[in-house]
Amino acid sequence: MVPVIISGGVGSRLWPISRASHPKPFIPLPGGGTLIRRTYARAAGLASVDQIVTVTNRDLLFLTADEYAEVAAPGVKNTFLLEPFGRDTAAAVALAALQVAGDNPDAVLVVLPADHLILDKAGFGAAVAKAAAIAATGRIVTFGMKAESPETGFGYIEAEGDTVLRFVEKPNAERAAQFIASGRFFWNSGMFCFTARSMIAAMQELCPDVLSNASTALEKARTSNAPDRIIVEIDRDGFAAVPAVSIDYAVMEKARNVGFVPCSFDWSDIGSWTVLSTLVPADDNGNRTTGETMLHGVTNCYVHSEDRLVGLVGVSDLLIVDTPDALLIAHKDKAQEVKDLYNRLKLEGHEAATLHRTVHRPWGTYTVLEEGPRFKIKRIEVKPNARLSLQAHHHRSEHWVVVSGTAKVVNGQSEILLATNQSTYIPCGHKHRLENPGILPLVMIEVQSGEYLGEDDIVRFDDVYGRT
Repeated sequence: MVPVIISGGVGSRLWPISRASHPKPFIPLPGGGTLIRRTYARAAGLASVDQIVTVTNRDLLFLTADEYAEVAAPGVKNTFLLEPFGRDTAAAVALAALQVAGDNPDAVLVVLPADHLILDKAGFGAAVAKAAAIAATGRIVTFGMKAESPETGFGYIEAEGDTVLRFVEKPNAERAAQFIASGRFFWNSGMFCFTARSMIAAMQELCPDVLSNASTALEKARTSNAPDRIIVEIDRDGFAAVPAVSIDYAVMEKARNVGFVPCSFDWSDIGSWTVLSTLVPADDNGNRTTGETMLHGVTNCYVHSEDRLVGLVGVSDLLIVDTPDALLIAHKDKAQEVKDLYNRLKLEGHEAATLHRTVHRPWGTYTVLEEGPRFKIKRIEVKPNARLSLQAHHHRSEHWVVVSGTAKVVNGQSEILLATNQSTYIPCGHKHRLENPGILPLVMIEVQSGEYLGEDDIVRFDDVYGRT
């Protein structure tokens, strides 16, 4: 059994918490942990697993590795297939099948989206075992979730026994109600099970352009091995030729050998704020809150507050999500339309579609504390034994002040050590690097000044994380 975790979507319906550089799988859940961490633990707990393959964007590698490190999975080796950009799920499945087939074409793969929440591990394990037995006969298996309400945010599967009759795209409310009334339809979970050989054969027949271009990109990939992981950086030019298409459309809706496993265990793709809010206990008025809130005459509202008090008076049926740099207010009936708001931000190039005020990097984090014309102030935290790239800026100078820990600094031709309350000035155009040589986190304040302070004003000369 080789679990394949696919982590590629932004989760735009969960904006402003979910953003391109810190998407839905990494959102902290009310019950603790994150979706991707729980998915990894669930995958590692399956029978006969000694390898887990993760297909994700290369910029999310270190965020993903940090999440996995929080879960004890002894004896499991991680293979990361790093896409330079998204090409939808067919490309991700093709890469995983080809990678695993190189070692064992008859290995059984189970594809798991990184953003699903499943609490019933025993029920999940039993469904996977049943699917694996069917997959071993050469069929490609899909998992259907018992449809309990006429949801319009899910695709549907009509099935009879262990055979799929048809796949249906997300319906309108009236049609979804008809599906529920018939008793023959299940929610399409987006989870699949197959042997590497079976999927490659199906793709060769049904979407050969996806398979051939993915194969070329994988052959040209740069691979690095470590004792606990394999990192495969997919070739950018080869991957650009892969058509962007879902695995449902490319294979599942056309294949003749599709098997089906009906599932009744709890399942959610946490597809909207309405769904996420159900993880928080409700008060006597149906309100669900996280963070500091004050409610008066309020019913059936969800409030998420991160760093300040949010007060509500005399309202009902609202979703309110307050973050340090963005505030969302929506009616619960319009939860699905948050995606439209995100898409407008993305189209206009607004930074709030991509970054939080606190941004995660392989070496640690930075938080924008204040900014204005010609200046920006950041709090930078560097992990022990981590270092930033050797870099320079065309349009800004920087002043660094150490708050705690020890900083090793390259500043032009000089290399210096700075302790708490010590500082250095980086002139515009100087090559510089920040490193934490200690065993405790390094915290410092950075004051930038200049005519342009965008994050893209970085020229990297050397980087241990491969970002040059």
